[in-house]
Amino acid sequence: MNSPSRVINFVNAAHFIDHYAMLIFAAAVIIMGPALGMAYSELLPYATPGFVAFGAGSLLTGWLGDRWSRRHMMVIFFVGIGLSMISVGLVQTPLQLGAALLAIGIFASIYHPVGTAMIVSYADKLGREMGINGVWGNLGVASSALVTGVIGQYLGWRYAFFIPGAVTVLIGIAFASMVVHEDRKGTRQAAAQARIAKADVWRLILALMIVVVAISTTFNAVTVALPKLFAERLAGLTKSPALLGVIAAGVYVFGAMTQYTVGKLLDKHSLKTVMLPLSFLLAPLMYLAATLSNLPLIVATIGIIMGAFGQVTVNDALVGKYTPEEWRSRAYAVRYFVGFTAAGASVGLVAWLYERGGFVTMLQAFAGLCLFVIAAAIILPREMAPKPAV
Repeated sequence: MNSPSRVINFVNAAHFIDHYAMLIFAAAVIIMGPALGMAYSELLPYATPGFVAFGAGSLLTGWLGDRWSRRHMMVIFFVGIGLSMISVGLVQTPLQLGAALLAIGIFASIYHPVGTAMIVSYADKLGREMGINGVWGNLGVASSALVTGVIGQYLGWRYAFFIPGAVTVLIGIAFASMVVHEDRKGTRQAAAQARIAKADVWRLILALMIVVVAISTTFNAVTVALPKLFAERLAGLTKSPALLGVIAAGVYVFGAMTQYTVGKLLDKHSLKTVMLPLSFLLAPLMYLAATLSNLPLIVATIGIIMGAFGQVTVNDALVGKYTPEEWRSRAYAVRYFVGFTAAGASVGLVAWLYERGGFVTMLQAFAGLCLFVIAAAIILPREMAPKPAV
């Protein structure tokens, strides 16, 4: 039998890698543009197919996780995404770049429906483990901006893909040798204890769909745009890519702390109790940040990151709490298909809005979208008392 802590540690590492790999380009594009002779708004859309595959691929990978093997799918994830990162560092043309980023998105689509389902299966306390898992994903986002900025400045943008790609392949080899089979019998069912009245199921589904689309789109837009936003708006503080990466990483640390805190709260309080106050953070802060710069922008961005990443933890816990073990990967597959497909469109939307009105127009537009998060939190039904644990 696999050690639950060992499996969870590897899955947490996979969450780190998943977000890190998807956002290397967002940070590297600042220095890739001059090297390839292309503007930011011209180069950024080449990431769109990868982000679409990130969501669309989850339907197939979630189905394979339930019907075949979650363990085998995670081996494919580690090795595939590692080799794909290396391939980006080898590209010579924009078309090759788009193909390599697409490969990253395809393999990245494995993690969320498969890895999140494994977390739920092996977790003693779902909220805590979801919060910790979210921290790892958040650290992947933060480290991507930081490490890519440093490597890009001192070694060149190609090594920003080579080095993490090689490390990821090695982690995949370790996972394959240390997690040799998959345990589903006797897995924990802490996640599948929440209940609502049958008459309220439609409210649950509607609230989930609204918040998944709104948060996933906003989350992706903010994480993709943040390096460029800071490069433009923090010019009064620094113009160093490495230092800008440090500042971005520091902002994401607040998101990591929020995810851990929200995870702990979800073990003690209902989903609605946690989600409702959290939902009021994003819209006003996004609108405010549209016209800020330097230190005030950093403060507003911290609040935005806290709101977005906290909501991601709520969304994952919501699916886990209402889904039985045998359907869990597929349930997460639908959740991430909807979320990441919408998020994939946000990359092109960021470029389109930026070209027409800069970050003022882009942030104000997403502030309007975040009003739907408040509506979803209000619609979400309250849980009934859980059944006694078996």
